[in-house]
Amino acid sequence: MTRIRTPLTEITGVEHPVVQTGMGWVAGPRLVAATAKAGGLGILASATMTLDHLEKAILEVQERTDRPFGVNLRADASDAPARIDLLIRHRVRVASFALAPKPALIDKLKENGVVVMPSVGAAKHARKVASWGADLVMVQGGEGGGHTGPVPTTLLLPSVLDAVDIPVVAAGGFFDGRGLAAALGYGAAGVGMGTRFLLTRDSAVPDSVKQVYLGYGLDGTVVTTKADGMPHRLLRTSYIEGLEHEGRLGRAFRTARRTMAYKRLSSSTWRALLTDGRAMKRDRTWTQTMLAANTPMLLRAGLVEGDTDAGMLASGQVVGMIDDLPSCEELIAGIVADAITHLTAANHAIS
Repeated sequence: MTRIRTPLTEITGVEHPVVQTGMGWVAGPRLVAATAKAGGLGILASATMTLDHLEKAILEVQERTDRPFGVNLRADASDAPARIDLLIRHRVRVASFALAPKPALIDKLKENGVVVMPSVGAAKHARKVASWGADLVMVQGGEGGGHTGPVPTTLLLPSVLDAVDIPVVAAGGFFDGRGLAAALGYGAAGVGMGTRFLLTRDSAVPDSVKQVYLGYGLDGTVVTTKADGMPHRLLRTSYIEGLEHEGRLGRAFRTARRTMAYKRLSSSTWRALLTDGRAMKRDRTWTQTMLAANTPMLLRAGLVEGDTDAGMLASGQVVGMIDDLPSCEELIAGIVADAITHLTAANHAIS
């Protein structure tokens, strides 16, 4: 198979410039290993794992494959240094971050041979992490699922490419070879995809939930702050529609119930939850912070337990373009082959 070499493949050691993003409750060892075996960069989602669970997940991926993979970390978590030590000890190739890690954490990772790839939503944030020593940066446009911003990828990507000299991975709205070819044409080093990898046979999301996703069109998602206090792109389920009309008392009760459930599941202490809450707060109100702390449980209800009536289903707008459930191998091979076809056709158009 013909390969596309970019700074992403050179720096990380993967075969193809395709990244499976670190989706909570979705990006577990099975999906990450399947992505790695197929030549892409699989990213374990660790925010919903305890430290012990993360170590077990890393070891399971390494038992399944000897190819490079990464782990997504919360830079503001109280145990972030311990998680970084774990990555270093087990020689994980890539550390990705949803929030920018401090320069000291970046330095420690790089000194130990770990590639650092933060995700950003604005050019100014890309400039900051680049100046701190990040190896690559991922940008997600507003089309992407989960927490997202208002700027579409077609505008965010070139603004970041103009702002930094390090390689940029484009995410938000990608699902096929045409998208990879377009991203490379912009100057990106590859693409990141979440919803497309969720909808594969290698994803551990229940099949019944996958079928729910496949039933939605391009208008099937909504960006709402009612779920966890921050803009969040989700499937437009009856549960999400109901949140728009929920009163404060009902929301407070639901938040308290989910917080208790998450405490039990994560084995966290109240001190740790409070510490993480303070770090998470930033520009949020305390009400928004409490809602955000409940996000893991709301996502778990839908993506793990399969209860689409009581949980959130994060999704990019690309859900409306997807109608199949390939394996990761079939998906990545098809994307790369299709991208090469489009890149070759574009090259032949130049006279």
